[in-house]
Amino acid sequence: MFVVMLVNYLVLVVCVLVGVAFVTLLERKILGYIQIRKGPNKVGFLGILQPFSDAVKLFSKEQTFPTLSNFFVYYVSPVFSLFVSLVVWLVLPYEFGLMNFSMGVLFFLCCLTLGVYSVMSAGWSSNSKYSLLGSLRAVAQTISYEVSLALILLSFLFLVESFNFEFFSLYQESVWLLWFTLPLSLIWFASCLAETNRTPFDFAEGESELVSGFNTEYSGGGFALIFMAEYASILFMSMLFSMMFLGGSFLSFLYYLKLVGVAFAFIWVRGTLPRLRYDKLMYLAWKSFLPVSLNYLIFFMGVKVLCFCLFIL
Repeated sequence: MFVVMLVNYLVLVVCVLVGVAFVTLLERKILGYIQIRKGPNKVGFLGILQPFSDAVKLFSKEQTFPTLSNFFVYYVSPVFSLFVSLVVWLVLPYEFGLMNFSMGVLFFLCCLTLGVYSVMSAGWSSNSKYSLLGSLRAVAQTISYEVSLALILLSFLFLVESFNFEFFSLYQESVWLLWFTLPLSLIWFASCLAETNRTPFDFAEGESELVSGFNTEYSGGGFALIFMAEYASILFMSMLFSMMFLGGSFLSFLYYLKLVGVAFAFIWVRGTLPRLRYDKLMYLAWKSFLPVSLNYLIFFMGVKVLCFCLFIL
């Protein structure tokens, strides 16, 4: 049984990594058309082999290490980052013999928190002021937006009454939760952008003020691993958004169309919005998202208590 689960997970990892490759291609194509240019179109048919060409180029480049860096931490951080981004996929309720967590929500929150450490250690171990500033920004940003994400998730737990993600699909057989919780779904999407360090919340990688942020000193394979971890997180957050707000079975083709639609929204936001100011980002988290999330949590608690009272009567 364990061997079957392991093989299934390895197949899943391969599928995720191929998905990551094509998400990068999709992003470059869409940004190209937004900026009225072609995007990748030389390698293979319509540039379809471009991501694999980039991967070969990055992993075959000479690996450089800053002389004064903390070598072991510097080397391990990108690997740990990709590891966390791939392990978190276990929480999703697949129906072909993979693990099915009864406490999937808690495992997801743990993995979300672990993602902070890889960025923090990558920035600190590089021994560069730009990298350190980028990692400090990322830590503050991620912790701030994790609060609103956890509160929104808690609101849904009151509705669904289970820590298993499978119940989200069962709960939405008749109607999508997107319509019932429209402001919350938008806050969740914005918080996902902040958690994955995407535009307009990409302060950890601010090229205009921090050269390249926490990954300034990385090149070749290390940079590729950080890049893959970020896009694996985007793909996972897209899938989680589809499952929580748009329902559907993992065995239906429509579910994956929704996933691609949400991933497209991530890219569309990047091509449309400029980067915020850092104090505005924090203001948004603590003064806007937190009060709304708390109010909705209290509202859903009230709804469940009312339903329970009516059921008893």
